[in-house]
Amino acid sequence: MTQNNILIRRYIIIGERRLSNYWWAIIIFLGSCGFLATGFCSYFGIDFSFFNLLNESQGASSTSLPFFPQGLLMSFYGSLGFLLSLYWSLLIFWNVGGGFNEFNKKEGFVRIFRWGYPGKNRKIDLSYSLKDIEAIRVLLKQGIDSQRTIYLRLKGKREIPLTGIGQPLTLKEIEKQASELANFLQVSLEA
Repeated sequence: MTQNNILIRRYIIIGERRLSNYWWAIIIFLGSCGFLATGFCSYFGIDFSFFNLLNESQGASSTSLPFFPQGLLMSFYGSLGFLLSLYWSLLIFWNVGGGFNEFNKKEGFVRIFRWGYPGKNRKIDLSYSLKDIEAIRVLLKQGIDSQRTIYLRLKGKREIPLTGIGQPLTLKEIEKQASELANFLQVSLEA
């Protein structure tokens, strides 16, 4: 380990670019395309369905889906699904919530950086002196909506979360990261 690695620690926060978000954006997009195609085919009177094509090849007759109300609702749900998948894709592209936590003993500061939504406040960049840090606090809530978060407690009882939202860590990982950080910063660790 070099001297700089001992004096500077950086923890990467993933944000919206998680595999599960890519998965759901693609699945919702594909589902919405199916709903929209069904709604449009219903509006134009086209009998377009995989199951109907199979039935016709076996000699069975098929009936078209009436536009009102079924086709209209299919179009509405397809539009909502498309907009949701577009929104989700934009969140992934912008990497909302992604960033890093940097603890720099060499320069004597803590820097917490996150990407936000586009606009004048897109970059959230907080910087504090190491002298302002009182403790590292770990919050462990068990239950249906369990929460495991590491907080940086500053003078004046201000607490800043260090772990990303929707980034579940095991109990062992959170204890290890919190204790390493408290040892590195030479502050107390609170539960």
